[in-house]
Amino acid sequence: MEHSHLRSTTHALFPQKSATALVLEDLKMSLKLPRFVKSFSPSFSPKKIPRRKSASLSSLHTLDRSTREIELGIDCGPPSMNIGGHSLKFEDGQWITESGGNVAVREVERLKKKNMQLEEENNVLKLKIEILIDMLTESTVEYHLMEKEVEEIKSQH
Repeated sequence: MEHSHLRSTTHALFPQKSATALVLEDLKMSLKLPRFVKSFSPSFSPKKIPRRKSASLSSLHTLDRSTREIELGIDCGPPSMNIGGHSLKFEDGQWITESGGNVAVREVERLKKKNMQLEEENNVLKLKIEILIDMLTESTVEYHLMEKEVEEIKSQH
């Protein structure tokens, strides 16, 4: 209804235009394009982006090895840090505690390995004890049997 009212009003204002032209104008009026689309032209070109500054302002990378060693020190050692009162040092791909009463990771691993070895040794010793008890029982039974035989022989003579 609104469009037909708009058409009749537009036709009353512009009697020389055809119905199709009026519908097209009506459609253009109903579509409100954003401002940037209306002003867009093929000659549009964005601003040039300024070149970036150098990534590092340090000149250490330009120095030769001996000068760098003098500047930075020959042996800087493994990286270390202090977090929450615990000193950590990075060695052989692992962070190891240095202070704070904690045992180092290597020490824990060494103790776990030692514990496993002792458990295996303990199991072997338990098995040996069982075998020795069985052997003692067997020899005791044989001794009692031999003693019985000796008594029987004595009683026969």
